[in-house]
Amino acid sequence: MQLHERIAVMAHLGRHLLEYEDEYLEAVIHRTSFHNPWFTKENQRQALHAIAEQMLQRDALEAWAARYPVSDLPTGLTVGLVMAGNIPLVGFQDLLCTFIAGHRARIKLSEKDPYLLPYLLKLLRTFDARTEAFFEEVERLSGFDAVIATGSNNSARYFEAYFGKYPHIIRRNRNSVAILTGRETREELVALGKDIFSYFGLGCRNVSKVYLPRGYALDTLLEALHEYRELILHEKYKHNFDYNFALLTLNRIPFRYNGCIIMTEDAALDSRIAMLHYEYYDSLPSVGEALERQKDQLQVVVSRQPVPGLEVVPFGESQRPGLTDYPDHVDTMAFLTKLAPERATRQV
Repeated sequence: MQLHERIAVMAHLGRHLLEYEDEYLEAVIHRTSFHNPWFTKENQRQALHAIAEQMLQRDALEAWAARYPVSDLPTGLTVGLVMAGNIPLVGFQDLLCTFIAGHRARIKLSEKDPYLLPYLLKLLRTFDARTEAFFEEVERLSGFDAVIATGSNNSARYFEAYFGKYPHIIRRNRNSVAILTGRETREELVALGKDIFSYFGLGCRNVSKVYLPRGYALDTLLEALHEYRELILHEKYKHNFDYNFALLTLNRIPFRYNGCIIMTEDAALDSRIAMLHYEYYDSLPSVGEALERQKDQLQVVVSRQPVPGLEVVPFGESQRPGLTDYPDHVDTMAFLTKLAPERATRQV
């Protein structure tokens, strides 16, 4: 398959996800939600819609690919992909990059998300049978020329030991934060709730901490976030809320809550499920300086206005990454297109 054909089949997948009612996909979504209760049907549909809109539009794919020295024909190289399972289809961008770069993907699926991606690969084979040569699902990775592995800080140590001798990208834990100025509208604060609550806060692009101007009235934010109160009806989320509420109470740690989120003042960027850390600041430049020192732990900064030294996204957009919004800020396509084609190129 030539580059324009690889782009075309991915764009076809995007149109299918946005425009067609697919009863088989709905069955897969239902099966996934039963297999992993964190992956609700709504969260899966949200992930699919974001991928289709942000990553699978033909014009955007063509413009993105044109930025790199992408091989027109398949390279003959194989890239091992170790998929994470914290949110639905979290590794799709790695697969997309590998395919557009002309490499073969050998995929180790997460046991938490074993059905959605195989169905999308099946759709690709339906659209163009030649795509089958580009994807292989395996229980154990072997026979690869490079690897992209995503996991926790703990699993990253094992990945380094196992994959260190190969060209690799190994990802670790990241967190996202929001910076409020006190001038946000209620609509903006409600939109911030999407950044906090989407996928129950399990993604690295979910806001886990907010920076507030000193003197900010917490009730303003808590009241806006109460729009997401139905989350507490989810059994696993409620269990985490109740556990954290009891733990903070027993340890006499001050906190505020609104029935669906618990807020506590804490310098740490990462917070537990159903919790949101906050920290007061005296000036925006001081926040920028503090976050600059923690850059290796940051994925996304959400704010209504520019912050010196930081790239920010608008409220409600953190979980809608585009083609160039690479995890850990490592350019995946640059890595893949620089791999030496050690095998003879052959047309597939």
